[in-house]
Amino acid sequence: MSTGTGITTRGKVALRAAAAASWASQKAGRGKGSMIGGLIALKIDPTLMEQLGAGRRTAVITGTNGKSTTTRMTAAALSTLGEVATQADGANMDAGIVAALSTRVHAPLAALEVDELHVPHVSDAVNPEALVLLNLSRDQLDRVGEINMIERKLRACVAAHPEAVVIANCDDVLVTSVAYDAKNVVWVAAGGGWASDAASCPRTGEPIVWEGSHWRSTGSDFARPTPDWWLDDENLYGPDGLKIPMTLALPGRANRGNAAQAVAAAVAMGAKAEDAVAAAATVQEVAGRYSTVEVGSHSVHMLLAKNPAGWQEALSMIDPTVDGLVIAVNGQVPDGEDLSWLWDVRFEHFEGVKVVAAGERGTDLAVRLTYAGVEHTLDPNPLRAIASCPPGRVEVLANYTAFRDLNTAIAKEARNA
Repeated sequence: MSTGTGITTRGKVALRAAAAASWASQKAGRGKGSMIGGLIALKIDPTLMEQLGAGRRTAVITGTNGKSTTTRMTAAALSTLGEVATQADGANMDAGIVAALSTRVHAPLAALEVDELHVPHVSDAVNPEALVLLNLSRDQLDRVGEINMIERKLRACVAAHPEAVVIANCDDVLVTSVAYDAKNVVWVAAGGGWASDAASCPRTGEPIVWEGSHWRSTGSDFARPTPDWWLDDENLYGPDGLKIPMTLALPGRANRGNAAQAVAAAVAMGAKAEDAVAAAATVQEVAGRYSTVEVGSHSVHMLLAKNPAGWQEALSMIDPTVDGLVIAVNGQVPDGEDLSWLWDVRFEHFEGVKVVAAGERGTDLAVRLTYAGVEHTLDPNPLRAIASCPPGRVEVLANYTAFRDLNTAIAKEARNA
Protein backbone atom coordinates (compact mmCIF):
# COMPACT_ATOMS: atom_id res chain seq x y z
CA MET A 1 0.00 0.00 0.00
CA SER A 2 1.45 3.38 -0.95
CA THR A 3 1.33 6.18 1.61
CA GLY A 4 -2.03 7.89 1.94
CA THR A 5 -3.94 5.58 -0.44
CA GLY A 6 -5.41 3.25 2.20
CA ILE A 7 -7.55 5.77 4.09
CA THR A 8 -11.09 4.46 4.60
CA THR A 9 -14.21 6.49 3.91
CA ARG A 10 -14.65 7.01 7.64
CA GLY A 11 -11.01 8.06 7.90
CA LYS A 12 -11.46 10.63 5.14
CA VAL A 13 -14.47 12.07 6.98
CA ALA A 14 -12.33 12.26 10.13
CA LEU A 15 -9.58 14.11 8.27
CA ARG A 16 -12.03 16.63 6.80
CA ALA A 17 -13.52 17.25 10.23
CA ALA A 18 -10.05 17.70 11.69
CA ALA A 19 -9.12 20.22 8.99
CA ALA A 20 -12.32 22.19 9.65
CA ALA A 21 -11.70 22.20 13.42
CA SER A 22 -8.11 23.35 12.94
CA TRP A 23 -9.22 26.14 10.62
CA ALA A 24 -11.86 27.30 13.13
CA SER A 25 -9.32 27.25 15.96
CA GLN A 26 -6.90 29.40 13.96
CA LYS A 27 -9.64 31.85 13.00
CA ALA A 28 -10.66 32.15 16.65
CA GLY A 29 -7.07 32.93 17.61
CA ARG A 30 -6.79 29.83 19.82
CA GLY A 31 -3.59 28.48 18.28
CA LYS A 32 -2.72 26.29 15.33
CA GLY A 33 -5.57 23.89 16.05
CA SER A 34 -3.58 20.73 15.43
CA MET A 35 -4.45 19.20 18.80
CA ILE A 36 -8.21 19.81 18.55
CA GLY A 37 -8.13 18.54 14.98
CA GLY A 38 -6.37 15.35 16.04
CA LEU A 39 -8.75 14.80 18.95
CA ILE A 40 -11.82 15.17 16.74
CA ALA A 41 -10.37 12.91 14.04
CA LEU A 42 -9.72 10.13 16.55
CA LYS A 43 -13.22 10.46 17.98
CA ILE A 44 -14.63 9.88 14.50
CA ASP A 45 -12.20 7.08 13.56
CA PRO A 46 -10.11 5.54 16.37
CA THR A 47 -8.10 3.55 13.78
CA LEU A 48 -6.90 6.66 11.95
CA MET A 49 -3.33 6.55 13.29
CA GLU A 50 -2.87 3.05 11.91
CA GLN A 51 -4.27 4.10 8.53
CA LEU A 52 -2.04 7.18 8.36
CA GLY A 53 1.04 5.20 9.40
CA ALA A 54 0.59 2.45 6.83
CA GLY A 55 3.11 2.49 3.99
CA ARG A 56 5.48 4.94 5.68
CA ARG A 57 9.00 4.34 6.92
CA THR A 58 8.79 5.75 10.42
CA ALA A 59 11.23 6.61 13.19
CA VAL A 60 9.71 6.83 16.68
CA ILE A 61 11.72 8.96 19.13
CA THR A 62 11.18 8.76 22.88
CA GLY A 63 12.85 9.40 26.22
CA THR A 64 12.48 11.66 29.21
CA ASN A 65 14.53 14.55 27.82
CA GLY A 66 15.50 15.70 24.33
CA LYS A 67 12.58 14.21 22.41
CA SER A 68 11.57 17.37 20.56
CA THR A 69 15.13 18.33 19.66
CA THR A 70 16.10 14.83 18.53
CA THR A 71 12.89 14.52 16.52
CA ARG A 72 13.60 17.81 14.76
CA MET A 73 17.16 16.65 13.99
CA THR A 74 15.97 13.21 12.84
CA ALA A 75 13.40 14.81 10.54
CA ALA A 76 16.08 17.08 9.10
CA ALA A 77 18.43 14.13 8.55
CA LEU A 78 15.69 11.99 6.97
CA SER A 79 14.70 14.87 4.69
CA THR A 80 17.86 14.07 2.72
CA LEU A 81 15.93 10.96 1.59
CA GLY A 82 12.52 12.50 0.92
CA GLU A 83 9.53 14.31 2.41
CA VAL A 84 9.07 13.75 6.15
CA ALA A 85 5.93 14.01 8.29
CA THR A 86 6.73 15.24 11.81
CA GLN A 87 5.45 17.40 14.65
CA ALA A 88 6.38 21.06 14.62
CA ASP A 89 5.26 21.78 18.17
CA GLY A 90 6.21 18.78 20.32
CA ALA A 91 2.64 17.41 20.59
CA ASN A 92 3.70 13.86 21.35
CA MET A 93 0.49 12.07 22.31
CA ASP A 94 -2.10 10.48 20.03
CA ALA A 95 -3.88 13.64 18.85
CA GLY A 96 -0.62 15.42 18.03
CA ILE A 97 0.76 12.39 16.21
CA VAL A 98 -2.38 12.02 14.09
CA ALA A 99 -2.27 15.74 13.32
CA ALA A 100 1.37 15.49 12.17
CA LEU A 101 0.68 12.50 9.95
CA SER A 102 -2.47 14.02 8.48
CA THR A 103 -0.75 17.24 7.41
CA ARG A 104 1.56 15.25 5.11
CA VAL A 105 -0.53 12.28 4.12
CA HIS A 106 1.69 11.33 1.18
CA ALA A 107 5.11 11.80 2.83
CA PRO A 108 6.96 8.46 2.59
CA LEU A 109 8.90 9.10 5.79
CA ALA A 110 7.94 10.10 9.33
CA ALA A 111 9.85 11.17 12.43
CA LEU A 112 7.50 11.04 15.40
CA GLU A 113 8.13 12.29 18.91
CA VAL A 114 6.20 10.01 21.27
CA ASP A 115 5.53 10.32 25.00
CA GLU A 116 7.08 7.39 26.88
CA LEU A 117 3.71 6.09 28.08
CA HIS A 118 2.31 6.12 24.54
CA VAL A 119 5.19 4.36 22.76
CA PRO A 120 3.76 0.81 22.93
CA HIS A 121 0.40 1.50 21.30
CA VAL A 122 1.80 4.08 18.87
CA SER A 123 4.42 1.54 17.76
CA ASP A 124 1.67 -1.04 17.27
CA ALA A 125 -0.14 1.47 15.04
CA VAL A 126 2.75 2.79 12.90
CA ASN A 127 5.13 -0.23 12.99
CA PRO A 128 8.34 1.84 13.23
CA GLU A 129 11.41 1.04 11.18
CA ALA A 130 13.57 2.73 13.82
CA LEU A 131 12.93 3.20 17.54
CA VAL A 132 15.17 5.87 19.10
CA LEU A 133 15.63 5.57 22.89
CA LEU A 134 17.29 8.65 24.43
CA ASN A 135 17.24 8.43 28.24
CA LEU A 136 14.96 7.59 31.15
CA SER A 137 14.65 9.44 34.44
CA ARG A 138 11.94 10.61 36.84
CA ASP A 139 9.39 12.88 35.23
CA GLN A 140 5.97 13.95 36.52
CA LEU A 141 5.60 11.26 39.18
CA ASP A 142 1.93 12.14 39.60
CA ARG A 143 1.26 11.23 35.94
CA VAL A 144 3.98 8.86 34.76
CA GLY A 145 4.77 6.93 37.93
CA GLU A 146 8.00 5.18 38.79
CA ILE A 147 10.60 5.05 36.06
CA ASN A 148 11.25 1.30 36.38
CA MET A 149 7.65 0.70 35.31
CA ILE A 150 8.31 2.72 32.14
CA GLU A 151 11.47 0.71 31.51
CA ARG A 152 9.55 -2.56 31.67
CA LYS A 153 6.81 -1.30 29.32
CA LEU A 154 9.35 -0.09 26.77
CA ARG A 155 11.26 -3.38 27.03
CA ALA A 156 8.04 -5.24 26.20
CA CYS A 157 7.47 -2.86 23.25
CA VAL A 158 10.92 -3.61 21.84
CA ALA A 159 10.24 -7.34 22.15
CA ALA A 160 6.92 -6.89 20.32
CA HIS A 161 8.65 -5.20 17.35
CA PRO A 162 11.69 -7.40 16.64
CA GLU A 163 12.16 -6.04 13.10
CA ALA A 164 12.65 -2.44 14.25
CA VAL A 165 16.18 -1.06 14.45
CA VAL A 166 16.64 0.19 18.01
CA ILE A 167 18.90 3.24 18.35
CA ALA A 168 19.79 3.19 22.05
CA ASN A 169 21.92 5.38 24.32
CA CYS A 170 24.35 2.96 25.95
CA ASP A 171 25.40 5.60 28.51
CA ASP A 172 21.93 5.38 30.07
CA VAL A 173 21.48 2.28 32.24
CA LEU A 174 17.69 2.13 31.93
CA VAL A 175 17.69 2.65 28.17
CA THR A 176 20.33 -0.03 27.79
CA SER A 177 18.11 -2.41 29.72
CA VAL A 178 15.19 -1.62 27.40
CA ALA A 179 17.26 -2.43 24.30
CA TYR A 180 19.60 -5.10 25.66
CA ASP A 181 17.73 -8.08 24.19
CA ALA A 182 16.78 -6.44 20.89
CA LYS A 183 17.61 -8.41 17.74
CA ASN A 184 18.77 -5.31 15.85
CA VAL A 185 20.28 -2.61 18.04
CA VAL A 186 22.63 0.29 17.28
CA TRP A 187 24.41 1.55 20.40
CA VAL A 188 25.20 5.26 20.65
CA ALA A 189 27.36 6.77 23.40
CA ALA A 190 25.16 9.87 23.64
CA GLY A 191 26.07 10.78 27.20
CA GLY A 192 24.29 10.45 30.50
CA GLY A 193 24.84 13.31 32.90
CA TRP A 194 22.04 12.17 35.25
CA ALA A 195 22.51 8.75 36.87
CA SER A 196 20.49 9.24 40.06
CA ASP A 197 17.57 7.13 38.80
CA ALA A 198 19.69 4.12 37.89
CA ALA A 199 21.74 3.45 41.02
CA SER A 200 20.55 -0.15 40.96
CA CYS A 201 20.29 -2.60 38.09
CA PRO A 202 16.77 -2.63 36.58
CA ARG A 203 17.15 -6.37 35.94
CA THR A 204 18.56 -7.69 39.21
CA GLY A 205 18.20 -4.85 41.71
CA GLU A 206 21.92 -5.07 42.49
CA PRO A 207 24.08 -1.90 42.55
CA ILE A 208 25.40 -0.34 39.33
CA VAL A 209 29.13 0.37 39.48
CA TRP A 210 30.68 3.12 37.35
CA GLU A 211 34.31 2.85 36.19
CA GLY A 212 34.97 5.99 34.17
CA SER A 213 32.44 6.00 31.33
CA HIS A 214 31.86 2.26 31.67
CA TRP A 215 29.19 0.87 33.98
CA ARG A 216 28.17 -2.63 35.00
CA SER A 217 25.74 -4.43 37.24
CA THR A 218 27.25 -6.21 40.23
CA GLY A 219 24.56 -8.89 40.05
CA SER A 220 24.75 -10.12 36.45
CA ASP A 221 26.55 -9.76 33.12
CA PHE A 222 24.48 -6.66 32.33
CA ALA A 223 26.96 -3.88 31.44
CA ARG A 224 27.51 -0.94 29.10
CA PRO A 225 27.73 -2.22 25.52
CA THR A 226 30.48 -1.12 23.16
CA PRO A 227 29.09 1.84 21.21
CA ASP A 228 28.73 1.81 17.43
CA TRP A 229 28.59 5.63 17.43
CA TRP A 230 30.30 8.04 19.82
CA LEU A 231 31.41 11.67 19.87
CA ASP A 232 33.75 14.23 21.33
CA ASP A 233 33.69 18.03 21.33
CA GLU A 234 34.52 18.21 17.62
CA ASN A 235 33.65 15.01 15.79
CA LEU A 236 31.09 12.23 15.45
CA TYR A 237 32.52 8.74 15.10
CA GLY A 238 30.72 5.78 13.57
CA PRO A 239 31.11 2.30 12.13
CA ASP A 240 34.01 1.34 9.86
CA GLY A 241 36.26 4.16 11.03
CA LEU A 242 33.78 6.91 10.18
CA LYS A 243 34.79 10.34 11.51
CA ILE A 244 32.76 13.45 10.68
CA PRO A 245 33.29 16.98 12.05
CA MET A 246 30.06 18.04 13.79
CA THR A 247 29.35 21.64 14.73
CA LEU A 248 25.80 22.31 15.88
CA ALA A 249 23.72 25.47 16.09
CA LEU A 250 22.27 24.30 19.43
CA PRO A 251 24.28 24.53 22.67
CA GLY A 252 25.28 21.88 25.18
CA ARG A 253 26.74 18.39 25.21
CA ALA A 254 23.27 16.89 25.56
CA ASN A 255 22.33 18.25 22.15
CA ARG A 256 25.46 16.68 20.65
CA GLY A 257 24.22 13.39 22.02
CA ASN A 258 20.77 14.06 20.56
CA ALA A 259 22.34 14.76 17.18
CA ALA A 260 24.40 11.55 17.34
CA GLN A 261 21.27 9.47 17.86
CA ALA A 262 19.38 11.36 15.14
CA VAL A 263 22.19 10.73 12.67
CA ALA A 264 22.47 7.07 13.67
CA ALA A 265 18.72 6.62 13.12
CA ALA A 266 18.80 8.33 9.72
CA VAL A 267 21.79 6.26 8.62
CA ALA A 268 20.00 3.07 9.73
CA MET A 269 17.14 4.12 7.46
CA GLY A 270 19.41 4.73 4.47
CA ALA A 271 20.74 8.29 4.75
CA LYS A 272 24.38 9.13 4.08
CA ALA A 273 26.14 9.96 7.34
CA GLU A 274 27.73 13.17 6.06
CA ASP A 275 24.40 14.43 4.70
CA ALA A 276 22.61 13.52 7.93
CA VAL A 277 25.16 15.41 10.07
CA ALA A 278 24.96 18.49 7.86
CA ALA A 279 21.15 18.47 8.03
CA ALA A 280 20.98 17.96 11.80
CA ALA A 281 23.45 20.81 12.29
CA THR A 282 21.02 23.28 10.69
CA VAL A 283 18.47 22.97 13.53
CA GLN A 284 18.59 26.30 15.41
CA GLU A 285 15.54 26.28 17.67
CA VAL A 286 12.76 23.89 18.60
CA ALA A 287 9.31 25.38 19.24
CA GLY A 288 10.94 28.49 20.73
CA ARG A 289 13.52 26.64 22.80
CA TYR A 290 17.04 28.11 22.57
CA SER A 291 15.63 31.15 20.76
CA THR A 292 16.64 34.72 21.61
CA VAL A 293 13.98 37.44 21.67
CA GLU A 294 14.11 41.15 22.39
CA VAL A 295 11.95 42.23 25.35
CA GLY A 296 12.33 45.95 26.05
CA SER A 297 15.93 46.62 27.01
CA HIS A 298 16.68 42.90 27.39
CA SER A 299 17.94 40.27 24.98
CA VAL A 300 16.23 37.15 26.34
CA HIS A 301 17.56 33.64 25.71
CA MET A 302 14.84 31.02 26.28
CA LEU A 303 15.54 27.58 27.77
CA LEU A 304 13.02 24.88 28.67
CA ALA A 305 13.38 22.13 31.28
CA LYS A 306 10.80 19.75 32.70
CA ASN A 307 12.39 17.37 35.24
CA PRO A 308 15.52 17.02 37.41
CA ALA A 309 17.74 15.63 34.63
CA GLY A 310 16.59 18.27 32.16
CA TRP A 311 16.99 21.09 34.67
CA GLN A 312 20.51 20.01 35.53
CA GLU A 313 21.47 19.94 31.86
CA ALA A 314 19.82 23.30 31.14
CA LEU A 315 21.49 24.93 34.15
CA SER A 316 24.86 23.85 32.74
CA MET A 317 24.06 25.90 29.62
CA ILE A 318 23.54 29.15 31.55
CA ASP A 319 26.11 31.78 30.60
CA PRO A 320 27.65 33.00 33.89
CA THR A 321 28.36 36.42 32.35
CA VAL A 322 24.69 37.29 31.69
CA ASP A 323 23.09 40.31 33.33
CA GLY A 324 20.14 38.39 34.74
CA LEU A 325 18.64 34.93 35.20
CA VAL A 326 14.89 34.35 35.51
CA ILE A 327 13.82 30.89 36.67
CA ALA A 328 10.08 30.33 36.18
CA VAL A 329 8.18 27.36 37.60
CA ASN A 330 4.50 26.45 37.31
CA GLY A 331 2.80 23.39 38.75
CA GLN A 332 -0.05 22.76 36.33
CA VAL A 333 -1.08 19.29 35.15
CA PRO A 334 1.20 19.32 32.05
CA ASP A 335 4.15 20.24 34.31
CA GLY A 336 3.35 17.70 36.99
CA GLU A 337 1.79 19.09 40.17
CA ASP A 338 4.41 17.44 42.41
CA LEU A 339 7.42 19.80 42.49
CA SER A 340 9.43 17.89 45.10
CA TRP A 341 12.02 17.28 42.39
CA LEU A 342 13.23 20.88 42.87
CA TRP A 343 15.25 19.57 45.80
CA ASP A 344 17.16 17.18 43.53
CA VAL A 345 18.46 19.99 41.31
CA ARG A 346 21.74 21.74 42.12
CA PHE A 347 21.17 25.52 42.12
CA GLU A 348 24.35 26.48 43.93
CA HIS A 349 26.48 28.18 41.26
CA PHE A 350 25.08 31.61 40.37
CA GLU A 351 27.42 33.96 42.17
CA GLY A 352 27.37 37.47 40.74
CA VAL A 353 24.21 36.96 38.63
CA LYS A 354 20.90 38.73 39.31
CA VAL A 355 18.50 35.80 39.92
CA VAL A 356 14.70 36.15 39.98
CA ALA A 357 12.31 33.36 40.99
CA ALA A 358 9.09 33.53 38.97
CA GLY A 359 6.02 31.57 37.94
CA GLU A 360 2.91 30.34 39.71
CA ARG A 361 5.09 28.23 42.01
CA GLY A 362 7.80 30.86 42.33
CA THR A 363 7.52 30.76 46.11
CA ASP A 364 8.38 27.04 46.16
CA LEU A 365 11.38 27.80 43.97
CA ALA A 366 12.40 30.72 46.18
CA VAL A 367 12.49 28.43 49.22
CA ARG A 368 14.73 26.01 47.33
CA LEU A 369 17.04 28.84 46.21
CA THR A 370 17.25 30.11 49.79
CA TYR A 371 18.41 26.72 51.02
CA ALA A 372 20.89 26.58 48.11
CA GLY A 373 22.35 29.91 49.25
CA VAL A 374 21.41 31.66 46.01
CA GLU A 375 20.64 35.37 46.43
CA HIS A 376 17.42 36.14 44.56
CA THR A 377 14.26 38.19 44.36
CA LEU A 378 10.72 36.92 43.78
CA ASP A 379 8.16 38.05 41.21
CA PRO A 380 5.49 35.56 40.11
CA ASN A 381 5.08 37.34 36.76
CA PRO A 382 7.92 36.25 34.43
CA LEU A 383 7.61 39.38 32.26
CA ARG A 384 7.99 41.63 35.30
CA ALA A 385 10.83 39.39 36.48
CA ILE A 386 12.66 40.01 33.20
CA ALA A 387 12.00 43.76 33.48
CA SER A 388 13.52 43.77 36.98
CA CYS A 389 16.88 42.57 35.63
CA PRO A 390 19.62 45.01 34.61
CA PRO A 391 19.46 45.96 30.91
CA GLY A 392 21.31 43.53 28.66
CA ARG A 393 21.31 39.77 28.32
CA VAL A 394 18.88 37.69 30.37
CA GLU A 395 18.65 33.89 30.48
CA VAL A 396 15.17 32.49 31.12
CA LEU A 397 14.84 28.90 32.30
CA ALA A 398 11.24 27.74 32.61
CA ASN A 399 9.23 24.56 32.87
CA TYR A 400 6.56 23.63 30.34
CA THR A 401 3.53 25.84 31.00
CA ALA A 402 5.66 28.71 32.33
CA PHE A 403 7.67 28.60 29.07
CA ARG A 404 4.50 28.40 26.95
CA ASP A 405 2.73 31.23 28.78
CA LEU A 406 5.78 33.48 28.73
CA ASN A 407 6.16 33.04 24.97
CA THR A 408 2.47 33.95 24.57
CA ALA A 409 2.89 37.05 26.76
CA ILE A 410 6.01 38.18 24.87
CA ALA A 411 4.22 37.77 21.52
CA LYS A 412 1.21 39.73 22.80
CA GLU A 413 3.42 42.53 24.07
CA ALA A 414 5.22 42.67 20.72
CA ARG A 415 1.89 42.98 18.87
CA ASN A 416 0.78 45.79 21.16
CA ALA A 417 4.05 47.68 20.93
